[in-house]
Amino acid sequence: MRDWYGSRSVGQKQALWAWIFLALPLFFFIAIRLAPTGYTGYVSLTEWNLLRPKRFVGFDNYARLWRDPVFWQVLGNTFKYLLIGTPISLLLSFLVAYYLDQVRFLQGLIRALYFIPFLTTAAAMAWVWRWFYQPVPIGIFNLILVDLGFAQQPFLRSTSQALGAVLAPAIWAGLGFQVVVFLAGLRAIPDTYYEAARIDGVGRWTILREITLPLLRPTILFLVVVSSIGFLRIFDKVYNMTVDGKGGPLNSTRPLVLNIYELAFVDYRMGYAAAQTMVLFAILLFVTLIQLRAMRAR
Repeated sequence: MRDWYGSRSVGQKQALWAWIFLALPLFFFIAIRLAPTGYTGYVSLTEWNLLRPKRFVGFDNYARLWRDPVFWQVLGNTFKYLLIGTPISLLLSFLVAYYLDQVRFLQGLIRALYFIPFLTTAAAMAWVWRWFYQPVPIGIFNLILVDLGFAQQPFLRSTSQALGAVLAPAIWAGLGFQVVVFLAGLRAIPDTYYEAARIDGVGRWTILREITLPLLRPTILFLVVVSSIGFLRIFDKVYNMTVDGKGGPLNSTRPLVLNIYELAFVDYRMGYAAAQTMVLFAILLFVTLIQLRAMRAR
């Protein structure tokens, strides 16, 4: 063995040690990621309630998805969270980071205050926001509306307002992380670009459009993917803010992850839940591939 190793070139030895150090992460990825995914795909082809042996049913669970109106409703809710939450959160976080980057007094404290909600326990935060949405005399938001002369709003008790009411704290909770990442991206832009632009007499908005935003593209792409995955997997806030964690009223706020949880651990329809899990996996994979393609195009 020693003679074999000694006869190898420097490049071959480096490659060998690289694979040795990568062996543990690769094993972890295969055992913790790929194997459960493959098993979930197998379970999605069966009918199983945890009490009886699995019964192979082929693609019946996927055919049932196509005919299930609740599945299409929760899938639509999931994409609403994605398509509304992602651009709003990115816009707000960029504006905060852009103007915070120009602040020199107590910037660290202000940045920490924005980051605190990201560190807050999701269940505790969701219950506080649920309390905010309650009717008078408990709910703060309705108290403010009444004091201003407006009518009370149902918020979480309305099929048209509930999804937005759940989405608001979800955006607020992730704002701090995105602000910190945007600040890091802004700090990474060399000052020489801004100095040259100012010497040429370029205006502030032109600098933002022609220098800042193009150079922030990798940061924006990263946050788009992270934020998209977060909104596609939204669960805890919906579970804690709606009555009995059902995603109501009338499934108006129920996302796909909560529907999978209900099917698997309340109704014990593991095969059907696994089929919906595979659909979510395919969506997440598609979003990730788009991000990789965008980064490659850059």
